[in-house]
Amino acid sequence: MDATIYHNPRCSTSRKTLAKLEDAGADVTVVKYLTDGWTRDQLSKLFADAGLTAGQAVRKREAAYTDLGLADASDEKILDAMVEHPVLVERPFVVTDKGTRLARPVENVDEIL
Repeated sequence: MDATIYHNPRCSTSRKTLAKLEDAGADVTVVKYLTDGWTRDQLSKLFADAGLTAGQAVRKREAAYTDLGLADASDEKILDAMVEHPVLVERPFVVTDKGTRLARPVENVDEIL
């Protein structure tokens, strides 16, 4: 099975999810989104495939969330902020042939293994 993880190596949930994928025997492509960045189209597709809105996939605990006034922002404005500040995207997202999930909690990825 092929899997892609949008990974932040500093995040324990992301590290646990990567280990779970490897333990399951997946051929994992690791995308370090903090350095690679995002495109608006990429995020829109990722969220749609996971059944989430940008507002549901934003990291509310990041300073940029408050600094940019995103609490009452539209999904369009949140998407723009996520492209500009990749750290605002909740993590990790995992994509396999069976679907896309936000692996928060880690067990969410079981549905697509």
